[in-house]
Amino acid sequence: MDTRDKWNIKHLDRINQLDKPEPNPRLKKLLTYLKEGGKALDIACGLGGNSMLLAQTDYQVEAMDISDVAINYIQTQAVKENLSIEPRVADLTTLDTNDWQNALYNIMVITYYLDRALFPVVKNSIKDGGYFFMETYYQTPETEGKGVAEQYKLRSNELLEEFRDWKVIYFEENEQEGWQSIFCQKQ
Repeated sequence: MDTRDKWNIKHLDRINQLDKPEPNPRLKKLLTYLKEGGKALDIACGLGGNSMLLAQTDYQVEAMDISDVAINYIQTQAVKENLSIEPRVADLTTLDTNDWQNALYNIMVITYYLDRALFPVVKNSIKDGGYFFMETYYQTPETEGKGVAEQYKLRSNELLEEFRDWKVIYFEENEQEGWQSIFCQKQ
């Protein structure tokens, strides 16, 4: 089974189990920083909970995911709720990210997807004063050997180190649940 099929099956299951996708709770708490609106990019957006939250906060959102099931769901929800979301199917492993640098975003969001090659692209694709939010798995003894392969987990404090020259507004490592989260602003 290829990656697209795997995610299509997962997203179909999720669509059948929920009323509406929820945004990341930490991103939701940080909305006070995101009042100006502008351009947003939600990378590996899944069913679009974060995309919908940003669109409801006056952002013009580009949402991308490998799953056409997820993208079709987001498209339907965006039309139904009159939200400014432009969803598109994209395989991030083969995507030409040079286009992002021409767009210059006010915020970029990545949740539960890790490709370290995207870090320099993110840094170059966010406007000065713009924001970056990321949350994904990290390597902790509590989660070692469980669920996600170690190559798809951050090292302890990795996001702090990677974005050390940005203004870090929020950072947390949750060892019990095995996630790391950062919200930072480009200086």
